[in-house]
Amino acid sequence: MAASFPDSVNENDIGKAKFIGELLVPVAPFDQKSGRETWTVAFAPNGSYFAWSQGHRIVRLIPWAKCLKNFSIGHNGEATNASSPRRLSRQNSNGGQEIQTADEPREHTIDCGDIVWGLAFGSSVPEKQSRCVNIGWHRFKFGQDQLLLATGLNNGRIKIWDVYTGKLLLNLMDHTELVRDLTFAPDGSLMLVSASRDKTLRVWDLKDDGNMVKVLRGHQNWVYCSAFSPDSSILCSVGAGKAVFLWNMDKLTLIRKLEGHHNDVVSCEFSPDGALLATASYDTRVIVWDHHKATILLELGHLFPPPSPIFAGGANDRWVRSVSFCPDGRHLASITDDRMVRFWSIEEKAPQAIGSLSNGLCCAFSAEGSVLATGTRDGSVLFWECPRSVASLQHMCRMSIRRLTTTQQVETLAIPTPLRDYLTYKII
Repeated sequence: MAASFPDSVNENDIGKAKFIGELLVPVAPFDQKSGRETWTVAFAPNGSYFAWSQGHRIVRLIPWAKCLKNFSIGHNGEATNASSPRRLSRQNSNGGQEIQTADEPREHTIDCGDIVWGLAFGSSVPEKQSRCVNIGWHRFKFGQDQLLLATGLNNGRIKIWDVYTGKLLLNLMDHTELVRDLTFAPDGSLMLVSASRDKTLRVWDLKDDGNMVKVLRGHQNWVYCSAFSPDSSILCSVGAGKAVFLWNMDKLTLIRKLEGHHNDVVSCEFSPDGALLATASYDTRVIVWDHHKATILLELGHLFPPPSPIFAGGANDRWVRSVSFCPDGRHLASITDDRMVRFWSIEEKAPQAIGSLSNGLCCAFSAEGSVLATGTRDGSVLFWECPRSVASLQHMCRMSIRRLTTTQQVETLAIPTPLRDYLTYKII
């Protein structure tokens, strides 16, 4: 199926996304298609592990450096043999003659006991105290080197695993429907937010042995996805509905709703400096917001002409399934039902590069931003090299400033208007 681009765009100017490798699901005899979907892919914040829900209750944890070595990409990110990307079958990956040292990351296969919808890595910073100050004793003392994996299941449970040992640590039970998405606060506090088909978000404190802190209500339908701002102060949540919800995570209250999409919003992520918010919708668009001001800065269209609001649900071969922000703060990736993966620059209205991807469901950038992982309906994961360019010193300064300041704070600075517009991303 041909991709749709604006008339002003020359399709020949759009680059070909570089496919670098694939992880395949072991195929058992009489294997059925249903239940094999990869609903989530995730990279550990420290870059040590990659995890994906490969269907049939199974989550696979793979040391990322080892995985990358097997693909056609070198240690410095340079493709070494881009014409023949490797495909790795993980059928016998726990067997074989490999001798592992004690401190080398181990590969794990985890049977979660039910279909896995959501995955998230969480790491602890010991100085970050639990919100629960009354209890002096806890079962778990999470150390500096602890890495956890949270899995959201079809039966509404959330299971927390030790990544290094594959051991089950906690079983959180409170949701009444499947847990679609999970996200940890990036500040090392081990606060976990779960988004569920039961129309709620729940906030859990894993430093308080998984105690549930708060139920966030407001969504009228399923909640599909949630994401923390980089400073952990704001949570965005989206679901079966047109509104984008923003929550204050210090007070655990609703800040506002962002209105602009014409159909269900299914994916959301903040930029690395916290200045921008990207949301993906079945209305065939990704919107980049200034969430501080509730304004739309950029619309990335996947169908031209775009469907009118009345028919925004009709173009279901162009539904956007997932959006992810690159750690460089300048690139985005989107997965769409038109069998494409697109890489965007925030400076352009058209994609920088595209690749062919059948049945894509989800995507995530590696911690350093050089690779995009995309999960599919058949349980496999495809990896792509992110288009690279050297970020300007201006942009790096902007990201440094915006990590610490809101749009409103920038607007009060006594600086020239063009500089203010640049810092607030009005001029990209």
